[in-house]
Amino acid sequence: MAGKVLSLLPPLLLAAAGLAGLLLLCVPTRDVREPPALKYGIVLDAGSSHTSMFIYKWPADKKNDTGIVGQHSSCEVHGGGISSYADNPSRAGQSLVECLDQALQEVPRERHVGTPLYLGATAGMRLLKLTSPEASANVLAAVTQTLTQYPFDFRGAHILSGQDEGVFGWVTANYLLENFIKYGWVGQWFRPRKGTLGAMDLGGASTQITFEMAGPAEDPTNEVQLRLYGQHYRVYTHSFLCYGRDQVLLRLLAGALQTYGFHPCWPRGYSSQVLLQDVYESPCTVAQRPQTFTGSTRVNLSGTSDPALCRGLILELFNFSSCHFSQCSFNGIFQPPVAGNFIGFSAFFYTVDFLRTVMGLPVETLQQLEVAVVTICNQTWSELQARVPGEQARLPDYCAVATFVQQLLSQGYGFQEHTFRGVTFQKKAGDTTVGWALGYMLNLTNLIPAEPPGMRKGTDLSAWVALVLLCTAILLAAAVLLLRRVRAAKLSSTI
Repeated sequence: MAGKVLSLLPPLLLAAAGLAGLLLLCVPTRDVREPPALKYGIVLDAGSSHTSMFIYKWPADKKNDTGIVGQHSSCEVHGGGISSYADNPSRAGQSLVECLDQALQEVPRERHVGTPLYLGATAGMRLLKLTSPEASANVLAAVTQTLTQYPFDFRGAHILSGQDEGVFGWVTANYLLENFIKYGWVGQWFRPRKGTLGAMDLGGASTQITFEMAGPAEDPTNEVQLRLYGQHYRVYTHSFLCYGRDQVLLRLLAGALQTYGFHPCWPRGYSSQVLLQDVYESPCTVAQRPQTFTGSTRVNLSGTSDPALCRGLILELFNFSSCHFSQCSFNGIFQPPVAGNFIGFSAFFYTVDFLRTVMGLPVETLQQLEVAVVTICNQTWSELQARVPGEQARLPDYCAVATFVQQLLSQGYGFQEHTFRGVTFQKKAGDTTVGWALGYMLNLTNLIPAEPPGMRKGTDLSAWVALVLLCTAILLAAAVLLLRRVRAAKLSSTI
């Protein structure tokens, strides 16, 4: 008897599996479309020293999801930033043509008309607008004229505020690192528990720091409130105009001319002829400008490789004595204590990367960073050239910029040893460059919703039909097998 029951067990199990499959397939589903085509977006990052073009892409039907917008490609515009063409605005527009022609090739032709195109200008144009609003308007008009000649969906050329630049950089970093919301392997959206990351950007004319705060800011001008994926964020942000890499170097040059007659941050053995007009035409050096000077005069300046004097020259850029709040960073600007992890990008990354890869120096702690700065500032011009043969343009300035970065982080922003350990320096997150451009596009195209997307699963119709047929076949096979086993059992009992 037991043997007969055991002989019926396989077809019964097969029948049960087929029945279970059919029942599961009867659960209500929704139709799932075929994988969508890609959509594209283009952002021109018009910085003070150069312009970069970024092309982003995402699935066409995933408008309000996350983790899906990525960088398709990028292009570096030859020449200076668009603000450098103030005297010849038409050249500002012409400088973008090569990269825009590349975009025509990179973006599929059938997607050209629906591809949004933006140009965002940062601190270089902010400075130009301060000194010459008319020149600023002419430059924007010239680039607009060029951009409208292309078949993309041009949506304007605008000058970003320092606050926007900081916040969009923060959004980009946390979006790419999936700190707002994440799609789990079980098919559910969830908020990671690791919190957000602070963002520090060092451009050519300004520097920004942005991070999440626990409470309200004492100065409302430094606070931005955002609602992303159903979560409320209170963010501190400030942009320091004239504290970008290029403007800091100009201010140090003016200080060296005024105070020493030599440059303590330049390497010993290096000298250069300095055109006074280039030094003092910037609004960032107005305070250091002599009452009378001839712009066409050239002054020969030599480096001395003096870390202590270089640090002293850089500290003169900061004012730590005035603060009308409970705490400040510098120049009387309110800043709560830095907390959590941070990412430093743009010139922060390039400077630290030079110390690590070219100089071979560790910079994991503030003390190591300080030692690394002293080491590079003690290098002579011949020693630096031996390390990086062929690179002349930026090599003399690494001591000055590294010292500025070290003083800005430790004295300016107030990083201590324990908080500095949470700072990473990155150029990219995955395959996407970290900067304000992606956050700017995500905001203007509404690709980050205020409320979290719902979880919905579905099965493709053809796959669902195939599964139903398979389960039906299993049931039929089980029925046939079961009948044969029953008939065989009856025959054996008759015999």
